[in-house]
Amino acid sequence: MPPGRPRDEGQVAIEFAGTVPLILLLVAAVWECVLIGYAFSLAGNAADEGARAGAVTGDAGVCAAAAGRHISGAWGMGTPNCRKEGDIYKATVTLKIPVLHPGLNFGGITGTGGAAMEKE
Repeated sequence: MPPGRPRDEGQVAIEFAGTVPLILLLVAAVWECVLIGYAFSLAGNAADEGARAGAVTGDAGVCAAAAGRHISGAWGMGTPNCRKEGDIYKATVTLKIPVLHPGLNFGGITGTGGAAMEKE
């Protein structure tokens, strides 16, 4: 080692050890954003499916069954709110917000959908 030059051996290991937790936190935050976005998509699709089924049959039970058909239990879906409002059949679905995994939930995300009533 040339004289007068400070020793910097091990600097890369220290920087790596300090950066890894930050990178892991960033990955966890991005994953949480992906899960929240997917939950919004699932809630909206379930509400649309329920509203379409309810518009054809006019039955809230059929609406609720159609809304829950593609949602697994890990998403914590409550009972969909299916109702007729004028000539529109509306459905509202609430899913719990996942925390790093769909089985760990808090809060709620609401999706709404509507479809014109089918007349014979």
